[in-house]
Amino acid sequence: MIRKALEIENLHAWYGESHILHNVNLSVNQGEVVTLLGRNGAGRTTTLRAIMGLTGTRKGSIKIDGVETINLPTYKIAHLGIGYCPEERGIFSSLSAEENLLLPPVLSKSDRCMSIAEIYDMFPNLAERKSSQGTRLSGGEQQMLAVGRILRTGASLLLLDEISEGLAPVIVQALARMIRTLKAKGYTIVMVEQNFRFAAPLADRFLVMEHGQIVESFSASELGSKMPVLNELLGV
Repeated sequence: MIRKALEIENLHAWYGESHILHNVNLSVNQGEVVTLLGRNGAGRTTTLRAIMGLTGTRKGSIKIDGVETINLPTYKIAHLGIGYCPEERGIFSSLSAEENLLLPPVLSKSDRCMSIAEIYDMFPNLAERKSSQGTRLSGGEQQMLAVGRILRTGASLLLLDEISEGLAPVIVQALARMIRTLKAKGYTIVMVEQNFRFAAPLADRFLVMEHGQIVESFSASELGSKMPVLNELLGV
């Protein structure tokens, strides 16, 4: 039986008086890679933040591995085994790369907590720069560090927000290899991506958001037939 890692039903979310998400419904199977596509302002980042309890008011249902979280605080949601990598990365600039990796506590009871050695094996650049302060890392190295940090917590459901944005092609390729490796290990990944070429070969399914709603949902096998729709909605 296929297990649902994430189930969202009738989700509404607000920032103050601004009603951003309107009746969002989606589900993600365990071990699946799903990409949220959409123009800026469509509600993709807000969806990730709502899952983590980082928006204002939330209404509806968000279940993580069957556990209802809509009324839980963020720290309890994280303890269910979710790792969130925000677009701004949020690394501690005054700490070295390795200190950043040593900082997160193990939040999940799963056996997925990656060792420092495993992360360095995945991102050799970080091993070379492990003593460098966060401010001295390149944008690509900071992104690797931000992803590596959530893998230290034991999270099995990863929420990745625009991890390829503005990075050199060689770094984007390294991140693509990382996602393939994590998928092979059984991780569940929800990606927000503007870079369609990065996301297209990685995802099992695609969801398209517009005006705070999901307007299209299709599998990777349907991608070719959906290109006219994507061109219209995204300008791909």
